[in-house]
Amino acid sequence: MNLTHAPLINWGLKLVDVQNGWTILDIGCGGGFTIRQMLKRSKDTTAYGIDISAESVAKAQKVNTDVLNKRAFIIQGSAEKLPYEDEKFDLVTAVETVYFWPNLPGCLREVIRVLKPGGRFAIMVEVVDSDSKWTSVVDGMTAYTPEQLKQMLDTAGFTHTEIYRKKPTYATIIGEK
Repeated sequence: MNLTHAPLINWGLKLVDVQNGWTILDIGCGGGFTIRQMLKRSKDTTAYGIDISAESVAKAQKVNTDVLNKRAFIIQGSAEKLPYEDEKFDLVTAVETVYFWPNLPGCLREVIRVLKPGGRFAIMVEVVDSDSKWTSVVDGMTAYTPEQLKQMLDTAGFTHTEIYRKKPTYATIIGEK
């Protein structure tokens, strides 16, 4: 995961312009690469990661072992019920993971709840076709077009929602609380 998603993550993080001192959450943190990259890009940033997979949490903790429980806090959990207080984060990211969120509108309400006013949510995806072949190969996957994701963000209450594209299949959708 870390190597295959690295180009998408690096491009997407440039779009959000991570600032020093931010508190960040990566939902579906996978192998921990996004957390690592965000911490490299800014000073005094605190990054949280959450993933439904115990295996992914262990990998993300290992990748970030030098900052674990100091600047990086990684736990097992679900996007459906984020175990964080209201208005905690300046930035929330979701890289290649919204496909697997069982109740996407409910999860988006959770994201908006934990974002500070003016905070941003960045969804980074490579599968940008709702009829993708991947949905028939990967169990439990639902693909959305960037336009569908933008509409869902708008409906959930995000503002200034923008779609950014690179290559035929990269998209980052950013909404602001």
